[in-house]
Amino acid sequence: MTDSILYTRDGALARLTFNRPASLNAMGFEMGARWRDLAHEITADETVGAVLLDANGPAFCAGGDVVEMATSGATGAQVTDAARTIHDGIRTFTESALPIVAAVQGAVAGGGLGLMLTADYIVASPAAKFVSKYANIGLTPDLGVSTLLTAAVGPRRALQLLLQDLTIDAPTACDWGLVTEVADDPGARAADVARFWLDNATGAFGQAKRLVRAGAGRSFADNLDDEARTIGAAFETDASKRRVAAFAAASRTPKENR
Repeated sequence: MTDSILYTRDGALARLTFNRPASLNAMGFEMGARWRDLAHEITADETVGAVLLDANGPAFCAGGDVVEMATSGATGAQVTDAARTIHDGIRTFTESALPIVAAVQGAVAGGGLGLMLTADYIVASPAAKFVSKYANIGLTPDLGVSTLLTAAVGPRRALQLLLQDLTIDAPTACDWGLVTEVADDPGARAADVARFWLDNATGAFGQAKRLVRAGAGRSFADNLDDEARTIGAAFETDASKRRVAAFAAASRTPKENR
């Protein structure tokens, strides 16, 4: 099922498109393996500078494919293995120094929230809806939801989504911090965000993302050490040297001569 997630390139931009619209892009066993494999392939490719995550059809992602789990005779052990496969891909993307933008339309449910939150910048359509539904079918959060959702909206609002049969709309999601912004054409806006990263490619955007993502799970002292190493390494790059020199020159220019 190699077409369950489409992978295309536009220069340094890698685009991943969930492509099971008839199943609301629910992630089944084969799709989960493709997600993991693409995560490793893309993050290992030094020619990739940014990632755009989107979806075909009326929904972004309905989470794990519960219908497939129920009809295939899957065991709890198999569901655990499938979750770990998808988690591998999520961890690979979130720990990388690649900035990721998501364009989100329609419904985002269950584990779809975790897959969406793999992105560092999320653009939602005005009609997007966000819901948990785990407890409704007797299941518990997976695909990073318990961690990534909490980091995005805080524990109280995360629990509100997880412990109630609650659906929130795009403006509320933006107000909560679940998404970054709402746009009439989230695909076009997400592409603009990715292009900004690539047009200003210094590696600094990706490293800033990595520092923020890593910081939540480490001590403050470890974060400070990483920041010091990272800014020193960035200062030695040719792109940074050019930009720092230009900034310094502009700062020395008298205001009346500008």
